[in-house]
Amino acid sequence: MSTRKLYATDVLVLSHFDLGEADRVLSVLTPVDGKLKVIAKGVRRPTSRLGGSLEPFAELRLSLVRGRTFDIVTQAAVIHPWLRLRDSLASTATAWYVTELADRSLEERHPAEPLYAILHRAYTLLDAGMAPGRVARWFELRLADELGFRPEIDRCVECDRLIEPTESVRWVPALGGVVCPRHGGPTLQEAGISTDALRVLKAYQRMDAEAIAGLRLPPGVEREAEEAIRAFLVYVLEREPRSRRFLDEVRPGTGATDPRMARSRAAAQSHPSPANETEPGLERPWVADPPPASVTEGADR
Repeated sequence: MSTRKLYATDVLVLSHFDLGEADRVLSVLTPVDGKLKVIAKGVRRPTSRLGGSLEPFAELRLSLVRGRTFDIVTQAAVIHPWLRLRDSLASTATAWYVTELADRSLEERHPAEPLYAILHRAYTLLDAGMAPGRVARWFELRLADELGFRPEIDRCVECDRLIEPTESVRWVPALGGVVCPRHGGPTLQEAGISTDALRVLKAYQRMDAEAIAGLRLPPGVEREAEEAIRAFLVYVLEREPRSRRFLDEVRPGTGATDPRMARSRAAAQSHPSPANETEPGLERPWVADPPPASVTEGADR
């Protein structure tokens, strides 16, 4: 980490809370220094030159001065605004969700260039119009990889035996993946996962984002894979993301129609209060359209 008093860095805004009458403390993700707390003094005043720039879902270039408690923002410039992702309520909700996952996964001032890259990529995919649910699954599995918790999908986590394509298995997040029928534990009804959903997990784990965008998936199978990944991440992060409820509320078909009210709720859920900021353990772990493809193409390779 640089020790210069004045420095500049690219950042993604993760969360913020207001301080005093006009200041705002931001949690930002940087490629080199990882997650930082910085303060924008006077940013809430109508005359502030910084107020319109320090928003989430944009890549910023900040100039900062090192301070005793927080580094101080002196200038801000927008590099990538990703404006189109804000036009869709589902995309906005997904952006809040992946941002919270990143925020809860990091301790302060630990290098986080890979995580910066995948969060940046998730915003870009949402801005380009990729299905928000698939962006979320893509991000969840890559986040698990970066945290060192890649789920085991091909082999039994108990005996390391290769799972047969048609074999019934159990999905046990606490053990790190799939368990074959030779081992005890939860029943198939409690923790079973279909072979189709397992193929979907393999596809999400192995394919790049463009290939995932073109998959033809039955809604029920896609939902089953989503629930499996969610259960795994809850175990890894040791908490349920607060933005997940909002994400489920704005899922197509749930009747969420007021973007202003929904976005306000998302911001409230994703931006912790100063009291919550000090809660013990809060900062810890927690294009061109591709041609259509079948989920089974490449998933079992």
